[in-house]
Amino acid sequence: MRQRQVAQSARRAREFEAFVAGAAGRLLHAATLLTAEEPHDNPRARRLLTLALAHTYASWDRLRGEDPYDRTRQYLATRFARGAWHQYGGLVRARRQPVGALARLTPQERLILVLRLYEGVAEEQAAALLGLPLERVRTLCDRATATLLHPPRGPAPAVAGPRVAPS
Repeated sequence: MRQRQVAQSARRAREFEAFVAGAAGRLLHAATLLTAEEPHDNPRARRLLTLALAHTYASWDRLRGEDPYDRTRQYLATRFARGAWHQYGGLVRARRQPVGALARLTPQERLILVLRLYEGVAEEQAAALLGLPLERVRTLCDRATATLLHPPRGPAPAVAGPRVAPS
């Protein structure tokens, strides 16, 4: 009986390690896009991924044919959404300002954009995952895409007056 448990535990660990080897890079990139951190300096994204992978490992035996990547991505997205609510919607904590390419988007816009365009999640699935109406997901995705494609212009450069030679 004990040997069987050890063998099952070893098999579970090998399966999970294989999953992580294949999926961690893409999941880390998705988390980095969500947090809008630089790829080489992404502590929030790494923490988000670690929590998502730990959650997946804890429920590994209960997956029963479910896609572990999909389960991990779902947890990553919902954990980010909850964290963004705490950061921007009530319990504000001091954090570094996002600096990545998606930094000018709101956290919700980043989440929808990453799910839809980077991860290829259908609108219906994104809406169900986040508990949002389908039209809201569509609007957020369109707004985020427009913001990225047509960034707001900065102020016009100051026009220097005529130069006067010193006398």
